[in-house]
Amino acid sequence: MKNFNYRSALQILFAVVALSSCSKKNDVTGGGKSIDTSTVKPLVYNYSLLSDSLQLSTYNTYISADRNYYIQNSAGTTTFNYWPQAHVLNIFEDAYLRTSNNLYVLRMKALLNGIKTENGGVYPNEFYDDMGWLANASIRAYNITSDTSYLNVAKLLYVQIQGASNNTAGGGIAWQRTQLYYKNTPSTGNAIILACGIYQISANSSDLTFAKTLYTWLKTTLVTSSGVVYDGINRNQNDQIDAEEYTYNQGLFIGAAVSLYNITKDPTYLQDAILTANNEIADPNLVTNGIFKNEGQGDGGLFKSIAVRYMVQLVELPDLDAADRANYTAFLQRNAQSLYVKGIARPSLLASPDWTQIISGSTDLTTQLSGVTMIEAAAKLKTEGKIQ
Repeated sequence: MKNFNYRSALQILFAVVALSSCSKKNDVTGGGKSIDTSTVKPLVYNYSLLSDSLQLSTYNTYISADRNYYIQNSAGTTTFNYWPQAHVLNIFEDAYLRTSNNLYVLRMKALLNGIKTENGGVYPNEFYDDMGWLANASIRAYNITSDTSYLNVAKLLYVQIQGASNNTAGGGIAWQRTQLYYKNTPSTGNAIILACGIYQISANSSDLTFAKTLYTWLKTTLVTSSGVVYDGINRNQNDQIDAEEYTYNQGLFIGAAVSLYNITKDPTYLQDAILTANNEIADPNLVTNGIFKNEGQGDGGLFKSIAVRYMVQLVELPDLDAADRANYTAFLQRNAQSLYVKGIARPSLLASPDWTQIISGSTDLTTQLSGVTMIEAAAKLKTEGKIQ
């Protein structure tokens, strides 16, 4: 990671000021004279520089006093929330892949150990989707570092998650230990991706079979013919579907489909991912004027992070049609540029849940993580020449 200093922050701030100035210089001013705009330089989106700055700001703002975990919000509420920690691990992985700076590896390992400490000396907890997020972030960390500590955590949690599979509501993975009858997309989608990740390491056919079975249940139970992914079923033990639309559920289904496509090359999985992605970028329940909607703070603040992460995985599939790739990258670019200019406060570098306006008040860790994920994704896509 490049050393953060005030010059870096000022460069970002000046870029935003320059953009604002451009619109003013196009106005007709007194005397009927138009200002010459030929020398005004267009804004250059330096996503890598902003990613470095956001990473440092996030660390300094949210790291707990004992350095074990990341606190709830920028106002200093120190509550330990389990599931966002997995997404902190993910942004450190993003930064390491972008920079090769070993500092991020050290932060990853410290967090892995810290989560266990803060969670009462164990990794399992009450919620199966929580364990799925951490297990999948740990599989990714293992694939990046070859450190078996991460693989051991993922395997431990995988066993717990497999125990949440039952035939109530036709299948799927339960949401929590005390509510084994309620099945939802967050738990099941994570389990599919995890089973695929374990299979790619161990080549045990039962893991792939497990992933396929869960996927079939999820697709037939909670995904509509137009690709909309609903939240859950049987919450009140009446077989009713929770028909809410959240960005992260769309992302998880795309991620599950991409994971199975990577292993099987069955085109059905790719077409499923495309159908959901096409809906996701156009559905007024998920986007407003081409920008992912504001889903609030708290848990909702983190939803866009998941939507972005798995859409990027779809974009990077070599077999994706060029027109689809262009459509999705244009959408991601639009979101990244809006967040870059409008949704990140300077000089605090805190992200808003609304990527079209600066936040008023404190920023939850969850909300910050979505912002960092988007800018890290943009840095990756720009380096690859997929966006501007």
